[in-house]
Amino acid sequence: MRTKLSVGIIGAGPGGLALGILLARTGFHEFTIFDREDDVGGTWRINTYPGLACDVKSHLYSYSFDLNPHWSRLWSGQSEILAYCERCADEHGLRQHLKLRTEIRSASWDEEMQRWCLTTAVGEQHHFNVVVSAVGLFTRPLLPDLVEQEPFTGTVMHSSRWDHSISLEGARVAVLGTGSTASQLVPELARVASQVYSVQRYPVQQLLPRPQRARGDAVAAKRA
Repeated sequence: MRTKLSVGIIGAGPGGLALGILLARTGFHEFTIFDREDDVGGTWRINTYPGLACDVKSHLYSYSFDLNPHWSRLWSGQSEILAYCERCADEHGLRQHLKLRTEIRSASWDEEMQRWCLTTAVGEQHHFNVVVSAVGLFTRPLLPDLVEQEPFTGTVMHSSRWDHSISLEGARVAVLGTGSTASQLVPELARVASQVYSVQRYPVQQLLPRPQRARGDAVAAKRA
């Protein structure tokens, strides 16, 4: 007697959604997508810092099976990418497979049942034949252990947990790190802050301004 196959997917970001859509397209519906947030999108839901956008051109930032001809910019912003993820979940019928506000704390192999056991933060257990991790890389903040010569009385925040209630108008702001996030964030901060300090451990390669513009303008210019 064959065991009915089931799949557990951890993460409802772009990777977890893609797997769910492809499973459904083959006619397989015995799967559940878990996510600790209140909706889909993964890093594009959690991260909301100023200037956040994709760092590849928008027309390449779509699923091959659901190309999006409606991106508004050459490099689309966070809200537009999040809306695309939400639309894909809706139109491909994934809502019935989602288990949101559910954080998976552990995955262990049950030898007796010959199945994986996923345990949630509240102790619930879910069993599957196959488990796929699609937890991503950019959702858990890593804060540095700063050595303070005197107590710091200002605000400390991580880019992945941006506090929009804090006004940076006229503020002095230090940004630690010069990676992709900083290259998007620093120019936006420079528009409102009185001073912005960019703190780096190692020199980085030269960064050039992005020729950002409306996507329709770019297409028209290419045809002209």
